[in-house]
Amino acid sequence: MSTRRSTSASRKVTPKAATPATTPKPDAAESITPVAVTENPTIDAGPELKKQELLDKVVTRTEVKKKFAKPVVEAVLEILGEALAEGRELNLQPLGKLKHNRTKETANARIIIAKIRQSKAGGASVIKPLDGDEEDPMKDQVAQGVD
Repeated sequence: MSTRRSTSASRKVTPKAATPATTPKPDAAESITPVAVTENPTIDAGPELKKQELLDKVVTRTEVKKKFAKPVVEAVLEILGEALAEGRELNLQPLGKLKHNRTKETANARIIIAKIRQSKAGGASVIKPLDGDEEDPMKDQVAQGVD
């Protein structure tokens, strides 16, 4: 049988601080009040922009005949669609920078999840309307080239 020595004499005993009495907490269900947190509220800007409306806006801003603007708008939309299908990032100001996140193939469509980062500066329009009597010589040359 072995003997054990007690080391209680060599231990330091520190007195515990007195804890203040705690007040009883109210029931958890009563203390929680739901709050809706939204960083960027969804802005309803109206109906979606269709190709025909886009074409009308392009014709109005550029003052080019509709029959000349339509193939250009359709070609631009086709090129943008192909770039998105390839998973390419787009940096087209003032539209913004489009970053491709992921793609999901379904039986009827391809679903592309992407983010668009747009500058808050709201860049100035590149197309300036002509003042009354001034003629743009390039406008006529471009319009005559397609038939």
